[in-house]
Amino acid sequence: MLGFLERPVVVTADINLNVVALTAVGLLSRLWRLAYPRAVVFDEVYYGQYISFYMKRIFFLDGSGPPFGHMLLALGGYLGGFDGNFLWNRIGAEYSSNVPVWSLRLLPALTGALLVPMAYQILLELGFSHCAATGAALLILIENALITQARLMLLESVLIFFNLLAVLSYLKFANSQKQRPFSLRWWFWLTLTGMACSCAVGVKYVGVFTYLLVLAVAGVHAWHLIGDRTLSHVRVLCHLLARVAALLVVPALMYLLFFYVHLTLVYRSGPHDQIMSSAFQASLEGGLARITQGQPLEVAYGSQVTLKNVFGKPVPCWLHSHQSTYPMIYENGRGSSHQQQVTCYPFKDVNNWWIVKDPGRHPLVVSSPPRPVRHGDVVQLVHGMTTRFLNTHDVAAPLSPHSQEVSCYVDYNISMPSQNLWRLDIVNRESDTEVWKTILSEVRLVHVNTSAVLKLSGAHLPDWGFRQLEVVGEKLSRGYHESMVWNVEEHRYGKSQEQKERELELHSPAQMDVSRNLSFMARFLELQWRMLMVKSDDSEHKYSSSPLDWVTLDTSIAYWLHPRTSAQIHLLGNVVIWASAGLATAVYALLFFWYLLRRRRCIWDLSEDCWLRWVLAGALCAGGWAVNYLPFFLMEKTLFLYHYLPALTFQILLLPVVLQHVADHLCRYRASAAVPPGAPGPGVSQGRTSGGVGRVGGTMGGRCGQLRGANNGDAGWVARCAVEQNHSEFWKWGQRAWTRCFGGSGAAQPLRRAVVRSRREWGCCSSTGA
Repeated sequence: MLGFLERPVVVTADINLNVVALTAVGLLSRLWRLAYPRAVVFDEVYYGQYISFYMKRIFFLDGSGPPFGHMLLALGGYLGGFDGNFLWNRIGAEYSSNVPVWSLRLLPALTGALLVPMAYQILLELGFSHCAATGAALLILIENALITQARLMLLESVLIFFNLLAVLSYLKFANSQKQRPFSLRWWFWLTLTGMACSCAVGVKYVGVFTYLLVLAVAGVHAWHLIGDRTLSHVRVLCHLLARVAALLVVPALMYLLFFYVHLTLVYRSGPHDQIMSSAFQASLEGGLARITQGQPLEVAYGSQVTLKNVFGKPVPCWLHSHQSTYPMIYENGRGSSHQQQVTCYPFKDVNNWWIVKDPGRHPLVVSSPPRPVRHGDVVQLVHGMTTRFLNTHDVAAPLSPHSQEVSCYVDYNISMPSQNLWRLDIVNRESDTEVWKTILSEVRLVHVNTSAVLKLSGAHLPDWGFRQLEVVGEKLSRGYHESMVWNVEEHRYGKSQEQKERELELHSPAQMDVSRNLSFMARFLELQWRMLMVKSDDSEHKYSSSPLDWVTLDTSIAYWLHPRTSAQIHLLGNVVIWASAGLATAVYALLFFWYLLRRRRCIWDLSEDCWLRWVLAGALCAGGWAVNYLPFFLMEKTLFLYHYLPALTFQILLLPVVLQHVADHLCRYRASAAVPPGAPGPGVSQGRTSGGVGRVGGTMGGRCGQLRGANNGDAGWVARCAVEQNHSEFWKWGQRAWTRCFGGSGAAQPLRRAVVRSRREWGCCSSTGA
C-alpha cells in the first residue's frame, strides 16, 4: 500500500533557455530605472485622471475605448497605495510623493517585456526555425519605439500584448488540433484565444481588428474541418460549437464583465455625468441621485417638472424660458412673433421649471388623489416663473427658417391667437395607456394645431438669445430624431395655487427610488452607446501625423523635456527595423502572388506543408499589419505615431519569416538549378507531365548518381510529390527514375510503399498510378 514511498518522486521539465534569456533581457530593458522621469510624460496626463477617478470611485466616460485598460492601470495605482490625490493638468509636472510612479508604470512595462518571448513562441508555432524565432524576438527587443511606449503609463504595449497573446494562443490551439482535439490543452488554448481577443478589445476599440483577423483564420480552418470526411457529423458539430463558444460567447461575456466591474467601482457622481441620461445619473451616488431621491414617479396634472433633451448634443440642456422676447426683426431682415423666448439651457436654473396643466381645468396644483398623465393625453405646459404657456405657430424659427418658432405666448391683443395644446407621445411605452414616468419615460410633445414636434435644433442663438440653444417645432412628417425626445428629470407635486408661494414651494412626496428601475444591461447599453457616439477631439495637434508618415518614419513625438537639463524623451522608431520590415512586407506580397500564379499553372514550387505554412504566416503577420494599419486611413480623428505600433509589431514578425523562406527555398532552388548540360531545368514541363513533374524530373534525372546514395526518406519525398500531383505520369516517371538509379524492379518497392503511406496519411482516395 505504501510502495510508492520506496521510490523517489521525480519531476522532469523541459526549459527553453532561449525563452528564459529573452524574457530576462526584455524585463531588464523595460524595468531598469522605470520611475525616471518622475514627471508627467505626454498622455500620462490623460490616463492619470482616470486612475484618480477610480481611486475616488467617481464615474467617468472615455470615448477612446472600453474601461479594461484603465482598470489595469488603476490596479497598479491601487497596489502602490495611490489615493488619487494629484492634479493631472500639465505635461511635465513633477509627481508628488504620494504618487507611486514605479507601480503605475509597472503593468505596461511587464506587458512590453513579455512581447519579446511571445514573438519567439509565435515564430516557433508557425513552424519556423529557432534562428528565425530568435531574430524576431531580438527585433522586438531593440525596437526603441516599443521600449519607449512600454516604459510609460500608456496602453499601447498592453494592447499589443493581448494582440500577440490571441495569435499565439490560436496557433497553439491549431497545433493541438492536429494531435489531441478536445484535450485539456486543446480547450485551454482555445478559451485563452477568446479571452485574449476580448481583452484586446477591452483595452482599446482598435483591438477589434486583431480579433476579426483571428476569427477569419479560425473560420477558414473550420471550413476545411467541415470538408474532412474522416470526421463524423457529430464530431464536426462539436468542433464548430466549441469554436463558437470560445471565440464568440466567451469574449462577449468577458466584455460585459469589464463594464460590470467598471460600473461597480465608479458609483459616485462626477464631472462626466451630464452626458448621460437622467436615469443613468439617478443611479449614481450624489449629484442627480441626491436631487431626485424621494420625488414621485408618476407625472400628474399639476406636476412641476424640468424637461431634459435626451439627445444631449451639442451639450446636455433643459427646456428653458425667460422674460426676454424674440427681436422684432432678425439680422437677415425676417420678422418674428416678438413672443417670449423658449430655449434649451445647459445649466440647472429656476427658469427650467414647467407645470403640467389640464386644458380643461384651471388649477395648477395636483389633486388628491393625483390624476396621472398618460400616453396620448393633451396637456398644456406653463412656465413656472412667468406663468406663460408653451406655444408654437406658423412663424419661422430664428435660425431654422424651415421649422416653426417656439415661444411662450404673450397676448398683444393682435390677430395671433395662442396655440398651446400639446399631445403627449411616450416613445418607449409598453402599452397605449402607459403613464408618464419621471426619468424613465422618453416623450415627444406634438403640437395639436400644426402637428409640429418640440425639437432641439442645436444651433446657438445670437447675443439677444444669450447664446443659448434654439428650440423649434419640426414637422412630424420629416421623420423621427432623438433631438425630439425629452424626459422629466426633476419632479415635484405642486401644492400651491399662488404664484409667490409656488416659487418657494418644496415637495415632500412618498419615497420612490427611481434608480432601482435601471438594470445593469440598461446602464451598459447606454454607456456603450455614449462611448461610441461621443465626439473625439479632432483638432490639429502639434505632433499629429498621417498614416503615410508612419511607414516612412517622417514623424516623431516629443514626450518630455527636462526643465533644467534639457534631457528629452522622443517617440522615434528604429529606421533600420522599420525599413526592413516594410521591405519584407513588399517581398512577401510579391512572392505570394508569384507562387499563386504558378500554382494556377500547376507549377508547384513549394510542397503542400511549406505552402500552407507560408500562407498562414502571411495571414497572421502581413494580415495583422494590414488590419491594424489600413483602417486609420478612414478614421476622422487626430492620429499619432504610436497608433502604428500594433501594426508595426506584426510587420516585424514577418521579417524573419521572409528571410528564412528566401534562405530555405529561393537560394537552395537556385543552387539545385545547376544541372549537367542537356538535363531538363527546374520548372520545365515535359510532354504531358505537369510543370512540377518536369522540374523534379529534370533535377533528379540529372542527378542519378546522387540518388544512388539516397535512403527511404528520398522515397518519401518522391511519393509526396506524386500524391500532391496526383498524376499517373509522375508515378511512372518516379518508378523509372528509381529503378534506373538502383537497378531492378524490386528496388522501386520503397517508393511504392511511401506513396501508399502518404495517401493514407493525407486521406487521398485516388488510386492513380498505384
